[in-house]
Amino acid sequence: MVLDLVVIGTAITLGPLHNSAFILLLSSRHGVRQGLAFLLSWLANLVVVIACVMLLTGGQPPARHSVPSTAVIVAKLVIGLALVLYGAHRHRRPPRPHGPPRWTARIDNASPVAAAGLAWLLQPWALVGAGAATTVDANLSTLADWLALTGYCLLATLSLVVMEMYVVWAPTVANARLNALRRWLEQHQEQLIVTLSLLLGLCLTARSIAELVT
Repeated sequence: MVLDLVVIGTAITLGPLHNSAFILLLSSRHGVRQGLAFLLSWLANLVVVIACVMLLTGGQPPARHSVPSTAVIVAKLVIGLALVLYGAHRHRRPPRPHGPPRWTARIDNASPVAAAGLAWLLQPWALVGAGAATTVDANLSTLADWLALTGYCLLATLSLVVMEMYVVWAPTVANARLNALRRWLEQHQEQLIVTLSLLLGLCLTARSIAELVT
């Protein structure tokens, strides 16, 4: 479980879409406040999903080779295959120009509530679903699993935390460097999405098949 959560959390935190949007928020008139609202909403979404899973399982993993256990593995397999197919589709389709989203024109007047809602919209729900399926194996009676779940949430939020702190400590330098990073992310958005989708999809597919046959 721990290795899977590390892989999924890393894929989530490296996603180009939400990182580009977060940099735009940080560059706005009330960037630190809007960024904090986005960050907290992002983290809260992850925590709520895990809490729902724990309520369903009672904090105890299902018995190995039971129907619930097999269903969870199949769900991860489906997500893995979907990510592979999505990545292959994005790779094969003709390149498209990427203009700035419409909401960027209103970014300076956005409220913290709007920034929090944007975090919910930009959450990579397929990856979050894979993380949720993985946390089914968590046993809340052990400290190690508590730490694993906490580490997963923090890892999936790490890029946002680093950028928020950077802007607080060195706003002038941070805004210049983060905007350069945003331009790079926009230029390589397709490659990043394809790479992350294929790598995570193949990893989930392989591990799910291995769990089903053993």
